[in-house]
Amino acid sequence: MTLTLHLASGTIAMCVHAALEETGLAHDLAWVDFGAGAQTQAPYLAVNPKGRVPALVIDGTVVTEAPALMDWIAATTGQLMPGDPLAAARVREMMGYLSSTVHVNHAHKMRGHRWTDDAGAQAALRAKVTANMTDCAEYLESRLQGDFVEAELSVADLYLWNVTRWMPGDGVAMDDFPRLRAHHDRIAARPAVGRVTTLHEGR
Repeated sequence: MTLTLHLASGTIAMCVHAALEETGLAHDLAWVDFGAGAQTQAPYLAVNPKGRVPALVIDGTVVTEAPALMDWIAATTGQLMPGDPLAAARVREMMGYLSSTVHVNHAHKMRGHRWTDDAGAQAALRAKVTANMTDCAEYLESRLQGDFVEAELSVADLYLWNVTRWMPGDGVAMDDFPRLRAHHDRIAARPAVGRVTTLHEGR
């Protein structure tokens, strides 16, 4: 099986990259230069017409969207997903929340043009980012009751680590959320995650 992950540094593709590293799936990396607008140009649009990352090419077939890729990695390797159906549903529930709510709130800071062309409206979206992300942090703090999202490490933990990395830059006072901060630090300390972080921060 050949895998190529199309990714950009610091984006939600980090959690997919981390899942590949954590499970030991051999893969190649194809970096997309967001600073140069490569995600909007023909070569990358031929891979993913949405113009977003991540995209994973699996034996020639392109699959996109981080939650789908995390689920595929878990299913393919038999790792990072609980065997109990209810616990697995809660892992997917967490990834759904992070994808549909937290990531969208974060995107209002730099991607307001996706929702409106009005400069004043974009400024209003940016002004709400800290409050909205803090609300998300409050929920996540209440949700975390142990070391991981569920009883053991799962793809949801890697996804949560990725999103939590953004929170200080969004104005969230992480010291107010000790469980969430401890979770981030716990996942960040894993060797596979450290390798991913080093690669992304070096670009």
